[in-house]
Amino acid sequence: MLKEPTFGNALSFAQDLIRIPSPSGKENEVAKRILLEMEALGYDETRLDEVGNVIGVVRGAQGGPVVMLNCHMDVVAEGDPEAWEHPPFGGEVAGGFLHGRGAMDIKGPLALQTYAAAALRGSASGDVVVAHTVFEERGGWGMEHLMATGGLKPAAVIIGEATGGDVTLGHRGRGELEVVLMGRAGHASAPERARNALDLVPPVLRALADLATRQGEDPILGRASLVATQIDSSPESRNVIPDRAVVVVDWRVLPGSTEDGLEGQIRDALQAHLPHLPEGMAVEVRTAREWQETYTGIGELRNLFTPGFLMPVDHPVVVAAARAVGSRDGRGPARVRPWTFATDGGWSCGVFGVPTVGFAPGEERFAHTNRERLDIDEARWAFARHSDLVLALQSTLR
Repeated sequence: MLKEPTFGNALSFAQDLIRIPSPSGKENEVAKRILLEMEALGYDETRLDEVGNVIGVVRGAQGGPVVMLNCHMDVVAEGDPEAWEHPPFGGEVAGGFLHGRGAMDIKGPLALQTYAAAALRGSASGDVVVAHTVFEERGGWGMEHLMATGGLKPAAVIIGEATGGDVTLGHRGRGELEVVLMGRAGHASAPERARNALDLVPPVLRALADLATRQGEDPILGRASLVATQIDSSPESRNVIPDRAVVVVDWRVLPGSTEDGLEGQIRDALQAHLPHLPEGMAVEVRTAREWQETYTGIGELRNLFTPGFLMPVDHPVVVAAARAVGSRDGRGPARVRPWTFATDGGWSCGVFGVPTVGFAPGEERFAHTNRERLDIDEARWAFARHSDLVLALQSTLR
């Protein structure tokens, strides 16, 4: 007998998912659990792709447009468990909230999407694809792979990142860049024999601060922003003058920004503040990269760059979504706004051009904190709105 696609069952499923830690690259146990739930709900097709994304399909009745629901399976680290009011992997329901790492970012909404699709069996005109991706928290490899090679051609995508019940139409992208400062190491007792890489840090920070004041602005997304977030030096011994320092830059960029363009802006800013390097010293600007390996065993050196995107306010998908969801007080369409953080929508829409909106319960301010929680009443309301939202998009896109 198939499992009933009720909110209560979806909530229990979300609790189970929270109890399974799933950092980026180690989503395998959560993926297995999701596949089991899709099968129990009677999905017509379930599978894993090469990088470990979970894909389920509920077939539509009339060959209408395909709508894809998406959340990611990875979560950020929990930090000190003792600092949490509720255990980070307890999946507890208390005080009207679901608590724990992933409650709203994003295992709670993932469970709701998984169940909402099952509830559409027999009523959706086109296929409803549910795709839960890997590595979203580290640049979005899962979604990029899915859109580029997965054989999926959705007419629209609904991202389940927290919107507080609003409809979101875009966000700034994120670039992580590095300014690498190189000198010559030496013993701290004889600084005249060395070229201290840290000597270049102050002018670099001034250059970045100056560049931050000259960022572009979008009337909806706001200003691009950049800030130095970390400085590493090596060798790390406290009695050795370092020959290498790396200044890490977090850059929230507007849609259309490229890695080469961002690197060029930093080089130009450095030229103004550091026109002449001391002899024996050098500076390199690069996009940050890290080796990532999926739980399926595929490894790749990946750039840490997430594109931004912005849907027109009057786009038919945005308008239909706002009307279908409505406001919680029932007094009109849902509020339309951007997210403050980046999502996999930067890939689905920003790179691959598929109309993409966001809708989910949850407050952005709880993401990546030790107070992460999901309001149960809001989640119940959002679950009920998913059917109208998917059907409205399929009707609009016919």
